[in-house]
Amino acid sequence: MTNRPPLGVYVHWPYCARICPYCDFNVFRDRGRRAEQLTLVQAIEADLTAQAALSGPRSLVSIFFGGGTPSLMDPEWAGRLIALAVKLWTPTEDLEVSLEANPTDAEADRFAAFADAGVRRLSLGLQSLNDDALGFLGRNHDAAAGMRAARAARRAFPRLSLDLIYARPGQTVSDWRSELQAALDLDPEHLSPYQLTIEDGTPFDRAVRRGRIAPPGEDAATDLFETTQTTLEAAGFDAYEVSNHARGEDARSRHNLVYWRGWDYVGAGPGAHGRLTIDGARQATIAAMKPVDYIACVAQRGVGFATRETLNPVEAAEERLLLGLRIDDGVGFEEVSALGLRPSSPQVRELVDLGLLAADPTRLRATRQGRLLLDRVTAALITGA
Repeated sequence: MTNRPPLGVYVHWPYCARICPYCDFNVFRDRGRRAEQLTLVQAIEADLTAQAALSGPRSLVSIFFGGGTPSLMDPEWAGRLIALAVKLWTPTEDLEVSLEANPTDAEADRFAAFADAGVRRLSLGLQSLNDDALGFLGRNHDAAAGMRAARAARRAFPRLSLDLIYARPGQTVSDWRSELQAALDLDPEHLSPYQLTIEDGTPFDRAVRRGRIAPPGEDAATDLFETTQTTLEAAGFDAYEVSNHARGEDARSRHNLVYWRGWDYVGAGPGAHGRLTIDGARQATIAAMKPVDYIACVAQRGVGFATRETLNPVEAAEERLLLGLRIDDGVGFEEVSALGLRPSSPQVRELVDLGLLAADPTRLRATRQGRLLLDRVTAALITGA
């Protein structure tokens, strides 16, 4: 083993039973074509093997199955990919294997099989515990199914994270506080409440343009954000990232911390992104988007990359800043030295005076108020304006 940085592995499973109207991820309708999906698994195996040769010996801190809906895949396939990853790289003692899941009864029935395959952390996409909201969000489960799935996951896995979407049209602070409490009653160790974002090109984007739905205004969204912080703090959860809250440090998502701390990660599967440090340079990879193109790419080139770009020092520093400011640890000045930022830099001093950055001589850290205005903070640091 060398002193090269550790890494995580991200596996993208692109199939979904239903495409949600707010989603802009690389997803495809699951048509139940098992032979095609098995071919995709084999391509992912070949891609991981080829990327291990590129990365060289590394410590493996995380394996994350995302999507899409990886809980739709055969648990045996997940086990195959886990076994391969721990063979290709050296797993740390606290290696965390995570899987995203939707809370339908059919998927909950497979939780025990995924646990047997090696999954230790489930990220359950509840999104809401209100039936009307679930209908609005285009989900294929109701609140009762969500609660059943959360309880089943709590029994099956050592760690449980629940995803929720708030700042929905018409949502009140009182409604949101009650929904958060209902989620807390399910006894998760981790909660990821995300504000609803209207992404370009999605059905929700078209609905907003036509005036059919209206997201909350800035003041209402701020009130909902503050309610999130105070409610979860009172329940013993620390906001270690803008949209992620954990009950203690051990409950934090190791895979997401790989991203936010600027560590390396392998991306395999259609549309998966990766970051690898090779010969001292940070490389950004993006896999071919469509499953058929990804499979063909792996067959022809050995890896699934559609693009592979070496980031220059400024680009790498900008990315490190954008991600590092999302977590409470922030980012060290030496890690973004290519941007010329110092505690004495005018834009740093101004943001500290405005209460958006902490007064820290060694690190750039956003305050709670700064997290609300993170786009403004990062833009000011990068451009000096």
